[in-house]
Amino acid sequence: MRPCQPDRSDFITRDGVKVAFDVYGDGNAPTLFLLPTWAIIHALHWKLQVPVLARRYRVITMDGRGNGRSDRPDDPVSYSFDTYATDAIAVMDATGTERAVLLGVCTGGALGVYMAATHPDRVLGAVVIEAGLPHLSDPIPERATETQFTQVFDDPQRWQLFNEHVWETDYRRFVEFFWREAVSEPHSTKVIEDLVDWSLETDGHTLVTSVNADDPQIDSKEQVVDLLRQVRCPTLLIHGSADRVLPLSRSEAMADLLGGDLIVIEGGGHCPQARDPIVINREIVDFVERVTPPADRRKRRKRWVRAMSRPQRALYLSSPIGLGHARRDLAICRALREELPGLEIDWLAQEPVTTFLAGTGETVHDASAELANESAHIASESSEHSLHAFQAIRRMDEILLANFSVFQDLVDSGDYDVVVADEAWDVEYFWHENPELKRTAFVWMTDFVGWLPMPSGGAAEQALTADYNAEMVEHVSRFRRIRDRSIFVGDLDDVVEDDFGPGLPNIRQWTSSHFDFSGYITGFDSDELADRVAIRRRLGYDPEQPLVVVTVGGSGVGEALLRKVIEAAPWMNKEIGGLRLVAVAGPRIDPGLLPSSECVEVRGYVPDLHLHLAACDGAIVQGGLTSTMELVANRRPFLYFPLGDHFEQQRHVRHRLERHNAGLMMDYSACDAEEIAIALTRRMAAPLDYLPVPSDGAQRAARLIAELL
Repeated sequence: MRPCQPDRSDFITRDGVKVAFDVYGDGNAPTLFLLPTWAIIHALHWKLQVPVLARRYRVITMDGRGNGRSDRPDDPVSYSFDTYATDAIAVMDATGTERAVLLGVCTGGALGVYMAATHPDRVLGAVVIEAGLPHLSDPIPERATETQFTQVFDDPQRWQLFNEHVWETDYRRFVEFFWREAVSEPHSTKVIEDLVDWSLETDGHTLVTSVNADDPQIDSKEQVVDLLRQVRCPTLLIHGSADRVLPLSRSEAMADLLGGDLIVIEGGGHCPQARDPIVINREIVDFVERVTPPADRRKRRKRWVRAMSRPQRALYLSSPIGLGHARRDLAICRALREELPGLEIDWLAQEPVTTFLAGTGETVHDASAELANESAHIASESSEHSLHAFQAIRRMDEILLANFSVFQDLVDSGDYDVVVADEAWDVEYFWHENPELKRTAFVWMTDFVGWLPMPSGGAAEQALTADYNAEMVEHVSRFRRIRDRSIFVGDLDDVVEDDFGPGLPNIRQWTSSHFDFSGYITGFDSDELADRVAIRRRLGYDPEQPLVVVTVGGSGVGEALLRKVIEAAPWMNKEIGGLRLVAVAGPRIDPGLLPSSECVEVRGYVPDLHLHLAACDGAIVQGGLTSTMELVANRRPFLYFPLGDHFEQQRHVRHRLERHNAGLMMDYSACDAEEIAIALTRRMAAPLDYLPVPSDGAQRAARLIAELL
């Protein structure tokens, strides 16, 4: 799922060839044209720029000939610089774009400079990333010695794979090698995975055709130098010092000839827009603000308050994936105000958290409306009763980048004394990747530590999770100043005993050294809910009628379990006479889509769900931590069904519940309606021996945060 969709998706057609383009935003802001690069990939290589830039500007992207939604003509002439430039001008005409700032990577950067020289009246400025114009410097030494494009090799290796015969017969092998070289930075598995997948949307023959294009205008160093001297617009060049595809010297030479700015990404590879998007996006915005005409530029309004005149302010981020975080975070905020009277707290939140917060008196910042919906993405990744949580979060990279940019804009202008982030993975990751952006105290909160592989992922997933864990461990070790306080919502024994991966620390030992522990936080005092008869009467339940509540959380991933339990209701009624079963769909599942049954009452969003769980005789829930631990705190019998392939529910939550001797884990795919009914009946009749859940977790967490203020 993408954080923003184009306002227009269309094609231009030239000489019978269709070329696809997308437009984001209207014409009231300066236009940025994100140009295509080599035919090996399409416009999605800009995916970490589009949602950020489209918040400020009108953005156009184009799939160049040979990939994406565009045609793949079998004629080298169709892939020349002049052809691509003419396509781009046709897209500008079709979108009513008189002038634009051009952005390009590698070949796309060369295209931007070519357009600036040949169509100067259409170009406001050019951002050239990893400059791809030839002849300005010697190639990378290894490429110079190993690349022979037409030669036949018995066993081609490395840059010998840059070869027409390899592309025609073993294209994937070249693609995988090429992108590992291009994205040489550590911990780049997702970027490489994306680039390989996009490259496989075209074929080796098309790539051979594109490389054989004739560009007589740039056939010598003299011609390239002459072309560059024709450029009159401002330019910004960006290049990674560790680029293994094109040498830094090429961008240095171009910057000298153009009189342009040069940003060197020290240690960066060939695709900094994908690997270091935060710094690239900020440099782009800074450049655009400098080169766009004042009439097009948004007017700036700012108020600065003297430091000692500012009230204490906190920005609170609560994970929207499920509703459990919201209740505990609300309890922490209320306890924090008791510790620090007068503290102002803004919430940066999205659905379903904002629904929960409505009517609580909390302040939801207006910038929340700009956040891309993470819960909707998680729901889109689910199927039946399964959610591969690790992979779903990996595939949420575009959304996380977009939301971090909203957050950072707010922090840059908000004068907050502390940011409290309850599993706001975007802030945790991007502040460690860009530590210079942190300008306030930071509290990191989580109820699990460590990405854990699921058996279905095999060795590949074991390697991926270990790589993600290793990056996190390295981040925390190198930049201890980012997390001013790390709070684990639970006790040390709630942390799994696994290792982060081969050669990496033990998770429990590492967590012990790097976290404070608040104990679990339910957001309520279980002692106040001990009178179940009074709660039942308050909620309109008959104190004598057996009550079972089934709920699947707030993320929208649970409709299948609700259906299965509703189907089991007659069996339950047979086992438990006079049963009343309340099925809670939550904020993201339409209750009207669920089946009806005589003894079942289906409800939508229930804001005080913890009261219903306290009042019930038994419950059936998904494997999420919040619902299960609320049942533990209220000492209620329950069955829980962890989502398939969900590492947190299958491993972290299960470990905690087994430690508390609570609940009965059930396999959704291995049980039928009758088995569910029998299991619940037996669970409700069995004695309970749960570990107690402390009621002061919110106060403990608040004190840990308050110490920073």
